[in-house]
Amino acid sequence: MSQLTRLGVILTDRGSKYAVTGAPATSRAEVDAVLAELKADRAYAKATHNTWAAMLPTGALKADDGESGAGMVILRMIERAGLENHVIVVTRWYGGKKLGGDRFRRVQDATRACLDHIGLLT
Repeated sequence: MSQLTRLGVILTDRGSKYAVTGAPATSRAEVDAVLAELKADRAYAKATHNTWAAMLPTGALKADDGESGAGMVILRMIERAGLENHVIVVTRWYGGKKLGGDRFRRVQDATRACLDHIGLLT
């Protein structure tokens, strides 16, 4: 049933752990269903942030989930890769130390791993 592609925890930085998940989505309802399925896993439900972005037939959508600016980072990478009808969720479990601007690099790294996994990066 599930079309989620969970890459799990792919990197850590100063205690924070990052995971990335991708899934097909053509509507906000499908994005919400992906988020609900992801958060059915207790570890993801308890994560500090589940930031996401999607390019849908109706246009771009994104959400920072408290990680200010992270949704836009994901969205820009999706746009550059030409990925449509797909949502990418970057999950962060806060490790106790602020990362400053490096948090955006970690979001980029996670998004890049997902795009690479689905064959959009060489």
